Amino acid sequence: MLRPFRDALKLLLFWIVCFDIHRILFTIHHFGKLKEAGLGEWFLAFVYSFRLDLATAAGLSAIPFLFRLFQYYTDWKWWGRLFRITLIASILFLVLVQAGEIVAYGEWNHKLTSRVFMHLSHPDEVARTANYSMIFWYVLYALIQLVIYIFLSRKFFKKRPIEKANIRHWFEWLALPLTYVITLFLFFMSLRGGFQPVPLNINAASYSNKAVVNDISINSLYFFGKSYLLYNRSEIDAFIPKVDKKVARQEVEKWYSYPKKHTNYFLKNNRPNVVFIVLEGWSAEAIGSLGPNKGATPNFDKLTKKGVLFTNIYATGTTSEIGNSSIFSGHYTLPEVSISMQPEKHRKLHCLNEDMEAWGYHSSYIFSGDLKYGNIGGYFMDHGFDVVKDESDFPSDLPRGKLNFYDRDLYKFLIREINKNKKPFLQCAFTGSTHAPYDQPAASGKGKHFNGEEADFMNSLVYADECLGEFIRNCKKYPWYKNTLFVFVADHGHASPGMVDPGRGKFYHVPLLFYGEPIKKSYRGKRMNVVGSQADIAATLIYQMKGKPARYPYSKDLMNPKVPQFAFHAIIRGYGWGTDKGNFTYYMEQKIVGDNTFTDPKDFKRAEKNCSYFLNTLYEDYKKL
Repeated sequence: MLRPFRDALKLLLFWIVCFDIHRILFTIHHFGKLKEAGLGEWFLAFVYSFRLDLATAAGLSAIPFLFRLFQYYTDWKWWGRLFRITLIASILFLVLVQAGEIVAYGEWNHKLTSRVFMHLSHPDEVARTANYSMIFWYVLYALIQLVIYIFLSRKFFKKRPIEKANIRHWFEWLALPLTYVITLFLFFMSLRGGFQPVPLNINAASYSNKAVVNDISINSLYFFGKSYLLYNRSEIDAFIPKVDKKVARQEVEKWYSYPKKHTNYFLKNNRPNVVFIVLEGWSAEAIGSLGPNKGATPNFDKLTKKGVLFTNIYATGTTSEIGNSSIFSGHYTLPEVSISMQPEKHRKLHCLNEDMEAWGYHSSYIFSGDLKYGNIGGYFMDHGFDVVKDESDFPSDLPRGKLNFYDRDLYKFLIREINKNKKPFLQCAFTGSTHAPYDQPAASGKGKHFNGEEADFMNSLVYADECLGEFIRNCKKYPWYKNTLFVFVADHGHASPGMVDPGRGKFYHVPLLFYGEPIKKSYRGKRMNVVGSQADIAATLIYQMKGKPARYPYSKDLMNPKVPQFAFHAIIRGYGWGTDKGNFTYYMEQKIVGDNTFTDPKDFKRAEKNCSYFLNTLYEDYKKL
């Protein structure tokens, strides 16, 4: 009976070795991201990873071990074949996940999560966002791991006859199920992490304040599996902080009960044309007028001197569909939830075009890529935009990148669409040249402007900024320009030099600029330092246009001097909270604070409590939609 248990241990050891090989390959590929971690801190990843590795190995071993066990009791040769088939199938799945993580980490700066399922539901999107370099590295790392793992499996489990158990009496057959039950129980306890009341979770592998080191330590397949369980999940009760729901709602309602009337109107008239430019991934930290990185956005920086710039705005989430729904519906997102993917819920939210169409406005939304992603196109069509156009509506003979047509041609297309309007308009465009694979034309023919960390993104930003400046110069040629308000806002943040950790609040820092002739001269060049969110744009704009912001219950008027200063945002598998005193982020599963810039512990405790109140109330309202 001891021989099967020996094989069970060999299976566990085999998988753990495979996991560690992946860590070494990951470290080699992303060595530059580990410059702040010493060798000792990196080595600890192989120590702290053991419990999650053991749990994952146990899960992978259960079925192959059953077939291995039958080899000891019968002569049927297919038990050995089934053992190898299940082992190879598990290896293939592991390789696909681990190779994908190595490649995607360079762009996402976090482990594979439920986000990948959204991409995989549109394989053409994956092919178009991946550049040739990513494909090369993915295939290379997949092949390297596949060859090594298959070689090791043959060493661990050699093809040779297995000595069968000598069974002479019927009751000796009971040893087979008994052995499997005992082993399966041990596997289950390994998967659970022991006998403790609370099962094992990814926080068991977290030991550093450097996200990349924790990401190396946390088992990739375990993390990926947990993501799958949360994918498209609308009930996240287990992760919501426990507070008195009645008290939470009272507190949140109190925040939104600030005096609504004020006289801070930056618009000359309340019925300008409105053009929204949703800037793909424009992180505030990468913009010269908002962050430490200078030189990439001279055209945008020039516009800020004649517009109203909000300097402390946070994206509500990490993806484009979340950003768009938050901007136009004035609503926050929940961790692991994309409301645009749930028509039965997002249709119950109000949308900016619904206010403006009542005032006689024509509404249009344009993207030079595919609007299937995240159901963005469906969201805008469900809310009654008059026109929703994507790449299929662009001239097919235009040069383009893998993901979309270039920003320069998007802006030209946008101007042609605006010129068709014979009544006031809400015209919206979503840029794409700052999204991977960053295959935009060289900016002004000058080649690369940035090298080093996030150079591809920063160089794409140079190009996108030049296109933006050209767009505004072209707009000035048309009569409608004098009565057009431009709203520039990013859909979400992005890694930039010095800010690559998606667990930090600043990662979600995005630009918000109101610009145009309808802005009063006394407000041009103003920098508003109020802390707010993408979700606050709706109420702010509608108040300026003398509408009814109350239709957006979670949106605050950022021009109101009495407005409470806070911004809630969903991070990767967690959430964050920003105020004028600091911000913090929290990982739901790891149950640890990822970032905390509060200098006073009392302010931090207050922020934690307020964030818990807000998240509870937001979640309760979401379930009622």
